[in-house]
Amino acid sequence: MTLQNDRFLRALLREPVDVTPIWMMRQAGRYLPEYRETRKQAGNFMTLCQTPELACEVTLQPLRRYAFDAAILFSDILTIPDALGLGLYFEEGEGPRFRKTIREATDVSNLPKLNTSQDLSYVTDAVRLIRQELNGSVPLIGFSGSPWTLATYMIEGGGSKDFRHAKQFMYNEPDAMHGLLSLLAEAVTDYLNAQIEAGAQAVQIFDTWGGILTPTAYQQFSLDYMQKIVSGLHREHEGRQVPVILFTKNGGQWLESIAASNCHCVGLDWTVDIGDARRRIGSSVSLQGNMDPSILYASPDAIRAEVARILEQFGEGEGHVFNLGHGITPQVDPANVAVFVDAVHEYSEKYHRN
Repeated sequence: MTLQNDRFLRALLREPVDVTPIWMMRQAGRYLPEYRETRKQAGNFMTLCQTPELACEVTLQPLRRYAFDAAILFSDILTIPDALGLGLYFEEGEGPRFRKTIREATDVSNLPKLNTSQDLSYVTDAVRLIRQELNGSVPLIGFSGSPWTLATYMIEGGGSKDFRHAKQFMYNEPDAMHGLLSLLAEAVTDYLNAQIEAGAQAVQIFDTWGGILTPTAYQQFSLDYMQKIVSGLHREHEGRQVPVILFTKNGGQWLESIAASNCHCVGLDWTVDIGDARRRIGSSVSLQGNMDPSILYASPDAIRAEVARILEQFGEGEGHVFNLGHGITPQVDPANVAVFVDAVHEYSEKYHRN
C-alpha cells in the first residue's frame, strides 16, 4: 500500500520534506469530546485499550479533526506489567495502580516470561485494524514504555512523587534490579517487534522517569537497556526503514549519549533549547519536540508565536518532527490544537525550500 503522506517518516530519517511534520503526544485523549464519549461507551479505560475496535476508533479521532502527519496507536505504556500478572487498574482521577508490586528479589525471579502473541494480542490486533482503516493516509506509530519507567511503576505500585521504593530497590538490590530490567528489555523488544510486524511504521520508547536518575544511574539502569532494545528491533519492514524514537523526559543533559544509542530520533521535552540540541546532536539524528504543552492554554496568537519561535530555533534543513514536549492535557480547547497544527505547517514551509 502506497503511503500518501510520508513526511513524518522522511523527517525521522533526515530526508527532505515540504513542511515540518507534526503529531502530538496523547493526541488521542481526553481533550476531545468524541474520545470522552467512546471512553464512556467502553465503561472503563482497560476495556477501551483491550478492545481493538475501540482502540482503533480513538486512534483515528484526532485525524478526522486535524492534519496530523502520523497516527499513534492508542494503548497504555503499562500493558507489559499487566501481562506479567501485576494486575493493572485505574482509579478515577488517580492514574494507574497495580494490585501486586515488586519489592523483593524473589518477586523478580517469580515473574513469568512474556508471551506477546498470546498475552498482548489485543494490541497487535488493534495495530492491524488501524493500519487497515488508515488506508495509507499517514504512518502509524507504535510504542512502549522504557524498562526503567515500567520498573518504577511495578515497584511503586503506581505513580510516585519521590520514587522512594524504586530507588531503594535499585541501590539495595542492584542485581535484582538489573534482572528486572533485563526481563523488561526482552519483553519490550518482543512487543515492539510484534507491533512492527503488525504494521507499525515507526516506534517510540517513552522513558518518562529516566530524568529522575543521576547521570551514572541513568546510563546503567535506563539508557543501557533502551540501547539493547534498539539493537534488537526490526530495522526494516514492508520495504522501508522503521525509525526508532527515544524520549527521556528531563533528559536534556544526556542528549549525546541518547543519540549514540543507534536510534534515529531523540525526543526533547520543553526544558531543552532545540537549537542547542541541534548543534549538539542534530547532525547524527533527527529531533522531535518540543513545545511546552501549557502553551495550548494560551491565545491563538501566543500559540502561533511559540510555534514560529521553535521553528526559528531549529532553523533550515531536515530532521525536525514538531511535537509537544510531553502529552497534551485534558483541559485544552480542541480549537487551539487546530491553531497549533496549522501554524506548524504554514510557518515551516520557508525552512524547507531548496
